[in-house]
Amino acid sequence: MDKKIEILFPEFCNLYGDISNMKYLHKCIPKANFIETNFNDEPAFVTQKVDLIYMGPMTEKTQEKVIEKLKPYKQRIEQLIEENTVFLITGNAGEIFGKYIENEDGSKIEALGIFETYAKRNMMHRHNSNFIGKYEEIEIVGFKSQFTLGYGDNQKNYFAEVEKGIGLNEQSKLEGIKKNNFISTYVIGPILILNPEFTKKILEKIGIEEPKLALEEDLKNAYVQRLKELKSL
Repeated sequence: MDKKIEILFPEFCNLYGDISNMKYLHKCIPKANFIETNFNDEPAFVTQKVDLIYMGPMTEKTQEKVIEKLKPYKQRIEQLIEENTVFLITGNAGEIFGKYIENEDGSKIEALGIFETYAKRNMMHRHNSNFIGKYEEIEIVGFKSQFTLGYGDNQKNYFAEVEKGIGLNEQSKLEGIKKNNFISTYVIGPILILNPEFTKKILEKIGIEEPKLALEEDLKNAYVQRLKELKSL
């Protein structure tokens, strides 16, 4: 059976070129059914079995709209997480699944509340940094560029342990959220193109045995070079 990949709100959630994650995945599994769910559509995951749900980074105003859009489906999202559906959530999209997003004036935007983390905005200061972190046996490489930092306890459900850069915030060495097959990370890049072994893991999680990547050798060579360069900085 062909795999079903849902891309949430690609017309909005595509900052930093992270939609290239899905463009690359399409090259790896061209027979998969890629569903682009626009903002005014009902998400396919509400009524269909979806193998992978992807959402990328967005503007702060869009975050608030997406939270309201997804609130009616909170229980369904929690059910899918418990059932081991694969989620890949990149950049500030992950903040939507936390408790709230706090503005500089202290006002709070209530989020979905699925996880115990929360975010604080600082629109006058963009954090930029390189990143290396350990996810299982894989060293993840990438970048961060964000007006928000995350807070809260992710010790039991973090995505990667930091080797270079920051975790949820500048005092944290634990990056992102991972529960079952739900992965949320501030790391951008796009992460699937920069990390071929991680991409294989994602494909394995959706049930593809011995996955073959598009341009695999080129990506592996670039990964080795990039990892070496980032470690030397």
